Amino acid sequence: MMKIRRAEERGRYDHGWLDTAHTFSFNTYVDPEYMGFRTLRVINEDRVQPGQGFGMHGHRDMEIITVVLEGALEHKDSLGTGSVIGPGRVQRMTAGRGIRHSEFNPSATEPVHLYQIWILPERAGLTPSYEEQTFDSAAQHGKLRLIASRTGEDGSLTIHQDARLYLASLHAGESAVHEVKPGRHAWVQVLRGGVRVNGETLKAGDGAALSEEARVAVEGAGELLLFDLA
Repeated sequence: MMKIRRAEERGRYDHGWLDTAHTFSFNTYVDPEYMGFRTLRVINEDRVQPGQGFGMHGHRDMEIITVVLEGALEHKDSLGTGSVIGPGRVQRMTAGRGIRHSEFNPSATEPVHLYQIWILPERAGLTPSYEEQTFDSAAQHGKLRLIASRTGEDGSLTIHQDARLYLASLHAGESAVHEVKPGRHAWVQVLRGGVRVNGETLKAGDGAALSEEARVAVEGAGELLLFDLA
């Protein structure tokens, strides 16, 4: 069974400095049908204008993953971490019992385009931590590249939940298949381009929830995230 969440159905807000789209309910946007999927709680697509960003603010009890598609994002947090991430570099922050951070577009001319994902942790009160990793673009062409997992295997980021996050970049004519174990579920989020997922056409910004499916087959010319969830 597959349920598609179209890009144009998302909660969309243009604040001038920030153009954001919420796949699931977030902040003042509430859709009772889309409060999350399994332990996946937030998928936000953000475009932040040059010299703008989110000031220091707090989070608790959430695994936060940030994927930058274009531009650069400057991060600072209460752990003393400071870095600038761009395309190919993925960030993971465990908010745990409490962390504060800021996110800022340091460019004077170029916007930053990013996806931010929140996953519910396996338990509350974890020790806050931060991690980032570069993933070679060649390693995800034509296949699903593991970028986050509970075990941190294959060089992936370590998240505190029974979930696996894959990134794939497909050229025209390329395809990839993910086998879904019994009792598990999948979410596909298209970042760029367009793909077919189990025969259904999805474009940039579209997402799809898959349950009781033995496999997820993707083909086309685009970039996507795939979540394997308990």
